[in-house]
Amino acid sequence: MSMDRGARVVEIARAWIGTPYRHQASARGAGTDCLGLVRGVWRELNGKEPEPVPAYTMDWSEPAGEERLWEAASRHLRECAVSEPWRVGQVLLFRMRSGAVAKHLGILSESGAEARFVHAYSGHGVIESPLSAPWRRRVAVRFEFP
Repeated sequence: MSMDRGARVVEIARAWIGTPYRHQASARGAGTDCLGLVRGVWRELNGKEPEPVPAYTMDWSEPAGEERLWEAASRHLRECAVSEPWRVGQVLLFRMRSGAVAKHLGILSESGAEARFVHAYSGHGVIESPLSAPWRRRVAVRFEFP
C-alpha cells in the first residue's frame, strides 16, 4: 500500500472517531463495531462491500474455534508477511486472549515508537488508542486494503 493510500485509510478511520459502539452496525456517527469500522473504510475506498456480512455474536466463532474473521479478511485484504514493516493504514486483527480466535480489528494510524490505532471498542465507541505492548502482543496478523 502506498503511503498516500495508507494516509487516506487513516483519514477515513479518524473521521469515525466518536461514533458510538453498536454491535453489527456500520454507520459513521450512528453506530459501529470494529468490523463495521473496517467495512465503512472499505466502502469509502472501494464502493460496495465485497460480500454480505452474516449475523454474528459477540463471541464470534469462539465456541467452534474457527478463524472466521481471519478467513473473511484474507478473501478481500492482502495479508502482510511478518517480515513486512508496520505501515499506517494497515488493518490489525487481534486475539483478545492467548489461544482464542482472532476477533478484534483496528487500523494502524501511527507507526514506530508512538504507534497508535483506531478501533471501535465496546463501552467506548470509536477511539484512537496507543498500540501499547499489551495490544501489540495481541496482533495475530496485519492486512492491507487492495
